[in-house]
Amino acid sequence: MNKKDVRSWKSIFLIVFTIGGFSSYAQNSVIISGQDPNRRVITTAVPFLNFAPDSRHSGMGDVGVATSPDANSAHWNSGKLAFIKDDLGFSLSYSPWLGRLVNDMSLSYLTGFKKIDENSAFSFDLRYFNMGDIQLTDQFGNPLGEFNPRDIAIGGTYSRKLSQNLGLGISARFIHSNLSGNISSAGGSEARAGVSVGADIGLYYQKPIFIGTRDGSWSWGMAITNIGPKITYNSAEDLDYIPTNFRIGTAYSINLNELNSLTFALDFNKLMVPTPPLYKTNEDGTLATDENGNLIIEPGNGKDPNRPLISGMFGSYSDAPDGFAEELREFTISFGVEYQYAEKFAFRTGYFYENPSKGGRRYFTMGLGFDLKKVGFDFSYLVPQVQNHPLAETLRFSLLYTINSN
Repeated sequence: MNKKDVRSWKSIFLIVFTIGGFSSYAQNSVIISGQDPNRRVITTAVPFLNFAPDSRHSGMGDVGVATSPDANSAHWNSGKLAFIKDDLGFSLSYSPWLGRLVNDMSLSYLTGFKKIDENSAFSFDLRYFNMGDIQLTDQFGNPLGEFNPRDIAIGGTYSRKLSQNLGLGISARFIHSNLSGNISSAGGSEARAGVSVGADIGLYYQKPIFIGTRDGSWSWGMAITNIGPKITYNSAEDLDYIPTNFRIGTAYSINLNELNSLTFALDFNKLMVPTPPLYKTNEDGTLATDENGNLIIEPGNGKDPNRPLISGMFGSYSDAPDGFAEELREFTISFGVEYQYAEKFAFRTGYFYENPSKGGRRYFTMGLGFDLKKVGFDFSYLVPQVQNHPLAETLRFSLLYTINSN
């Protein structure tokens, strides 16, 4: 059995939203998404690698590349970690996933860090995406048994200050994705778990600034995450990109007085994955193929998406059929605000925008945070602009424990 043989309602739902990338209802067909000239959604395997895992940053509209460092910095920008003030810390985050539609999917994220010295730090992270129990069937609807699909990624990060204001970080992780176990279809094709590796590189710059009598800080960050080979679930000929992502952004924090502070943050993200081209169709509307069974791309309407890793990454900035205008539409925008009182209480809000032709995710977020000496608790809530959206009412909970260096 390969991943396209799954046909139960929940299996279809799983493939659409997991392999398709959780963008929106646009992912209802990975195959034909490139056939709509006004809607070319980029899809990847293991999209959970890019899900905002913690409550602080998800409460700010999924910003994080340039915010102040914390225990979850490795996900957003590994370059931030060297600037963390605490000596040791851990964070555990949990989110019931797509809770309005199913009751047994969840995303969990465990991370910890340790300062090595004044200029460097390392961390580990473990993320686990549980997709719940599903009934697998073959292409004829015959039951093949039940299975619990799940994805897991384990990684480590090293971060170091290059100067008083600039930091560099690198991460590496192992990725394991099991969507259908070892159940085979009647056709004889055997499914297997997908395995890959990924690497991140991040830069972070921060500098104190003064505006009038108020002090604050300005920072910017840039990160490329999940750089790694394609993944397969059945054969070497059927490969999917992992979600290599480029993130860049800035943040500005100002201390209103001794107790109150505000932070404003802005992020831009782009998947470094080939844009789906437009394929040639036959008179009856079916996709045309050559003598080898390969789909035929319409002349002037995109490039072959089956390219090597480096070519696919950097070619993703110049392969959209509509040119530069479409490349710009592939960027998502996140904006967030965080208010803190005495570094003990925080209120957060934000907004996330994705172009309708690239998935159409648009949602507001809000969150709260409490810090009681060494223990912190954060909560976030997502409110989509589209009614009955699968991501509606998404909750995230985070628990933090830190030990100060003093």
